[in-house]
Amino acid sequence: MPQIIETVDVNVPVTVAYNQWTQFESFPHFLDEVVSITQIDDTHNHWVVKVGGAQREFDAEITEQHPDERVAWRSVGGETEHAGVVTFHKLDDRTTRVTAQIDWDPQGLLEKVGALVGAGSHAVKKDLDNFKKFIEGRGGETGAWRGDVEA
Repeated sequence: MPQIIETVDVNVPVTVAYNQWTQFESFPHFLDEVVSITQIDDTHNHWVVKVGGAQREFDAEITEQHPDERVAWRSVGGETEHAGVVTFHKLDDRTTRVTAQIDWDPQGLLEKVGALVGAGSHAVKKDLDNFKKFIEGRGGETGAWRGDVEA
């Protein structure tokens, strides 16, 4: 199973970056392949993504979440298998390092070839750069969920 690790530094406090990342329904604004996300409850959401022209749907479960530190998830059911964690590191009062680590199982020939040539890493890096532009451009988060989910 390929693993992707990418990082971006954003010029907002750690709480702002973390709070925005908990607003899953806003992900289509900065994650290129995400069509929509519907929050089902505090730890479950439904994703619709478009990868290489193919639309897929799956549910995701938050498996661990700690305010201003991390959000971890895994897919449950659906047409894709992956898991990951996004961590938030305070560099100073106005700068946060956001790191995404994703383990995924490429489906079909296009995704398998893409994994071999690093297309997944490129896509995640671009999405993190989009997140940086989104959150810095807004100057603040669109909302927050500060709940704690133990692993």
